[in-house]
Amino acid sequence: MLDSEGGGQARLLHPGESVPYGALPVLLAETTVYGAVCVEHMVRTWSTALPRPWLVLISDAPARPVPAARYRFRALRSRLAGTATVPYLPVLRTVESADEALQDKHVQAAAERLRRQMEGR
Repeated sequence: MLDSEGGGQARLLHPGESVPYGALPVLLAETTVYGAVCVEHMVRTWSTALPRPWLVLISDAPARPVPAARYRFRALRSRLAGTATVPYLPVLRTVESADEALQDKHVQAAAERLRRQMEGR
């Protein structure tokens, strides 16, 4: 969803590995309490030598996150470059690949909103 040209590729950053120049670290999490706990753990162990990461929250249901998850995500904001959200998209549960998901107009619209949000436009 973040790669509008389709030329880039996300990759896992291993512990101690440096972020390539110009790369933007992004953490992905579902909007569950478990997702919030995992993000909290990752942010607590995030090296100050790395740029602060963006947090992209993927809605796991067509409802607001529960209060415990919202509180944890809100408490972590100061340690993040920013927070972006992807709404609940039922089609994401039915596809096998990102390319297949991007054929859906709702996913395309959410991808464009996500890119704009993270680029600050």
